[in-house]
Amino acid sequence: MAHADLSDDVATIQSTIGVMQSATALINSFATKLQAAVDAALENGATAAELQPLTDLQSTLEAEKTNLANAVAANP
Repeated sequence: MAHADLSDDVATIQSTIGVMQSATALINSFATKLQAAVDAALENGATAAELQPLTDLQSTLEAEKTNLANAVAANP
């Protein structure tokens, strides 16, 4: 009986893992920079209300990062 060739499947999975890791790193980096910008703006007199769109964006990024992590965990 011939063995199944799974090399294409393995390559696809490895590629997907790399994309997910890159996406997570990008989200983390952007979230950190966004928080630093919000903190600096607050220190320079901006109000929380003025910065609400940015803090909402940061919350959305965190939620998406969590969704990505959950998807990865569900498909080991």
